[in-house]
Amino acid sequence: MLLSAMAGAQCVSALDALKTDPRRAYGTDYPYLLETPQLTKAPRGYKPFYISHYGRHGSRYYWSSSLYKELDTLLTLAHERHLLTPVGEKFRQKFMAAKAELQTGVSELTDLGWQQHQGIARIMYNNFPEVFEHGGNVLAISSLVGRCVISMAGFCQELVQCNPKLEIREQSSRFTLDGVVPTDGQNPVKHNYPKDLKPRYEKNRSQFKGAPSVLRDNILKRVFVRTDSLPGRPHHIGSNLINLYTSLPSIGHEGMMDGIITDEEIAAEWERDNLGSYSWVFGPQYQMIPILQDILKKASAAIDGSSDRVADLRFGHDTCIGPLTVLMGINGADLDPEDPNEVKNCYQNWETCKASNIQLIFYRSKKATDDILVKCLMNGREATLPVPTDNYPYYKWSDFQKFYHNKCSYALR
Repeated sequence: MLLSAMAGAQCVSALDALKTDPRRAYGTDYPYLLETPQLTKAPRGYKPFYISHYGRHGSRYYWSSSLYKELDTLLTLAHERHLLTPVGEKFRQKFMAAKAELQTGVSELTDLGWQQHQGIARIMYNNFPEVFEHGGNVLAISSLVGRCVISMAGFCQELVQCNPKLEIREQSSRFTLDGVVPTDGQNPVKHNYPKDLKPRYEKNRSQFKGAPSVLRDNILKRVFVRTDSLPGRPHHIGSNLINLYTSLPSIGHEGMMDGIITDEEIAAEWERDNLGSYSWVFGPQYQMIPILQDILKKASAAIDGSSDRVADLRFGHDTCIGPLTVLMGINGADLDPEDPNEVKNCYQNWETCKASNIQLIFYRSKKATDDILVKCLMNGREATLPVPTDNYPYYKWSDFQKFYHNKCSYALR
């Protein structure tokens, strides 16, 4: 039943989606696309009244200064030793022209990241105007990291522009870390949840049918005459160049690496890279239990009337939303296949892209005796959950609450 629902929700296979947009192969570096897919109408008599949300920060400069510093040293030495190809020399010149900006901007949100969150907020408002039309209170909490705080500010500012009657409290505090980044070392609440879980496919990695990886070797040949006298292992140099390339659309420097890498080449190796991404998000999934518990607790309060908030917003990182997607089993991310060739059908790393987000929309019927319903959106699209339902994409809150309460309890046994 779950696989059938997933097929209905996704329609397009992962590889077909990649052909349509090869940049999806950037994975967690993929810049969020502001789309407005058609959503299924609510059952007769139901209206949305509350939204629970978790979003990753938007597009940013590369997260670590080491990338820019290592490439600076590498390209400078290669230039001095006449080890750059003509294509490599053009790249060096463009990189050096942007170096000061890149090193200053390390890890910070870009204009595109701000625009992504403003766009997501406006789409949310337009999709579910009944939630916000009378104003109301909203609580937004964020990681302590600046790019998350600014993403939150952009999102909330846009909501208020949509309706000035909204009262939004924004908080970036150690007091609220458990609901947004529970693994932060500054979180005063300490947990001992299982971590570093291994997906089953890893025992059968040798069965993967993907072609051998050749991209790094090809890149090095295009940039350097040779690399034997340059610092760094060839594989690491190639990885640095790929990481820079996939970050360029987020920072407004597309074209810097023309003639060195193409989107299609990265797409050709996506399935192999996606395996590593799945291990990365699968391992710490139980460490995201506090976020799921925060979702359940605040939704319960909104439903029973002990909270007057119309929305709870959370702004964090890929290291949280990726594992949370697995913990919640969104679009089958928890299926944990034994066959490495099946991983692409339950998780695609572009779903953890810049500004990726989970939205849980809660619906109430005019009849007080009717069930509360919940719908899940993953990056704006209706998503499946491993909760029983005969009315996809809508799930009964009672079933939703019971399923995830049991999930948290099982992990803590």
